[in-house]
Amino acid sequence: MLRSYLFLIWLYGWMAICGVAYLPTLLFPRVVTLKAIGLYGEIIRVGLRLICGIRTEIRGREHIVPGPALYAGKHHCMLDVFIPFIVTREPCHILKQELAWTPFLGWYAMSTGMIAIDRAGNTKTLKKMVEAAKKRAAEKRTIIIFPEGTRREPNAAPDYQPAGISALNKALNVPIIPVATNAGLCWPARGTRFKPGLIVYEVLPAIPGGLDRKTLMARLEADLETASNRLIEEGRAAQAARGVR
Repeated sequence: MLRSYLFLIWLYGWMAICGVAYLPTLLFPRVVTLKAIGLYGEIIRVGLRLICGIRTEIRGREHIVPGPALYAGKHHCMLDVFIPFIVTREPCHILKQELAWTPFLGWYAMSTGMIAIDRAGNTKTLKKMVEAAKKRAAEKRTIIIFPEGTRREPNAAPDYQPAGISALNKALNVPIIPVATNAGLCWPARGTRFKPGLIVYEVLPAIPGGLDRKTLMARLEADLETASNRLIEEGRAAQAARGVR
């Protein structure tokens, strides 16, 4: 727990430092700010390794599609949010509307063209999200969405929410990049106890855009769950070898 608290100081301390230091990047093209946010993601990875004994690996970068795409990832923890800034050139998150009003985070999100939505919204909200995503895709950006909508524990029963991603798939007709992970083994979805081990993000082969809703969701769930379960087994074996329970 001591290491966990020290890491939280690292995490939020550097967030404050970078939040102030990066302000001049808002005067430059958004790609500069996006790369700066990716640098903060790398700082998080350094802290995980040095303080918590957590190694992180990113596999399958060769599957990243240049130009417009949909990035559909498993969502275990806060780290998932920063990985797209490391592996893609111009990520565009779909995020909760209330985050747009938070100091620093909201400023950077809105200045870089992230898409803020009311998660409790209706069909009108979905239409607004799709229209915003079309504009971002026209700028050759990668739209980031977590198909289960919220953080989940490792091996939790899948709970995919098809409305958002299927609407985006139909409207954009761009490749869909599934990203599996086992991050929740080391970084809890909720709580503050970080466990030593191995976090892996694996970029999987792209799914063609334009598939019908049923085919898309079946393929996406099968790809993400199969790969994530394999990574979870690998992560648990790495923890067992270190005596972590």
